[in-house]
Amino acid sequence: MTLPRSSSRTLAAIFSGQGQPFCLKEFDKPRPGRGEMLVDVTCSTICGSDLHTWHGRRIEPTPCVLGHEIVGRIAAFGEQAPRMDLKGQILSEGDRITWTIAASCGQCFFCHRGLPQKCERLFKYGHNAISPGKVFSGGFAECCILHAGTGILKLPEALPDVLAAPANCAVSTVAAALRLAESVEGSVVAVMGCGVLGLNAIAMARHAGAARIVACDVSNERRVPAMSFGADDFALPHELRDLLGDLTNGRGADVSLEFSGAAVAAADAIAATRTGGVAVIAGTTTPGAFLSLDANDLVRRMLTLRGLHNYIPQDLVTAVDFLTDTVGKVPYDILTGGVFPLEEIEAAFAASSLLPGRRVALMPDGRV
Repeated sequence: MTLPRSSSRTLAAIFSGQGQPFCLKEFDKPRPGRGEMLVDVTCSTICGSDLHTWHGRRIEPTPCVLGHEIVGRIAAFGEQAPRMDLKGQILSEGDRITWTIAASCGQCFFCHRGLPQKCERLFKYGHNAISPGKVFSGGFAECCILHAGTGILKLPEALPDVLAAPANCAVSTVAAALRLAESVEGSVVAVMGCGVLGLNAIAMARHAGAARIVACDVSNERRVPAMSFGADDFALPHELRDLLGDLTNGRGADVSLEFSGAAVAAADAIAATRTGGVAVIAGTTTPGAFLSLDANDLVRRMLTLRGLHNYIPQDLVTAVDFLTDTVGKVPYDILTGGVFPLEEIEAAFAASSLLPGRRVALMPDGRV
């Protein structure tokens, strides 16, 4: 049930640390400053990193408003706020949008070298402590202030909120991984980890024209969803090398993509890649996941290894275009874990914890 409140006040769910309940608190509705935009949040999904923070496995500055997989409608423009999106489409109040997970300055060393996600003045949504007048920077609230340097993209109305929200995190990361792999058309692709990222990678590789896709996961229960998203074959880790050998006359995968988050999966991805192939390691973001790598093997097999963390704005465009092209063709509904009003955020996080590999959605207007 939505709480009644003044139109000049707006609600945010404040996270203060592991084991402490979210505090639903009203604040004055913010006004966008120079280069900023005010967005009314319509949907935000709970990412795995949000869950890690909630459980204490990941530490964020607190108190904060979590949530970075967000869809909303433009409520107001600040002075000199952008009026065009990443595709050159005119932006207007009421437009339904999503945006990049981070805002970048566009001027620093890394921005000038095609790595805006490593900007020296990076601002990440859902990852910053609140301060007076700086509350609304995450998705688990009724509104969000978009900072200058954020990549904004209008959404087609045919793309539902619960499908569009993860586009600016999981699906864009997958788009970045395929970009780093260069062309997968006609290739044998191995995908390590069949959670949200891995399943989207399977579907995107299929959409991009991969010749054969081999999915790999430690859980045999993920065989069916992997195949339904477009995998041709499924292997448990100990079966992978033999299966790839049989399929490729002993060569291995042209492209291997790691989305598992385990160091052993990264090692398996490298081992599964053929001579001259490409392995993209994207899921292993926890410190201490050490790899043992034979430099002689790296040299003689002429491998290309690419590490990936987050993405560039064009990857968001690729992700949304991909979802738009495949909605109704790929069974994305198996990734949804239910919808909760913002006031039931505790129940939403509890449900998400019990549904690994699915996205639970929070909708501030109470739609369920």
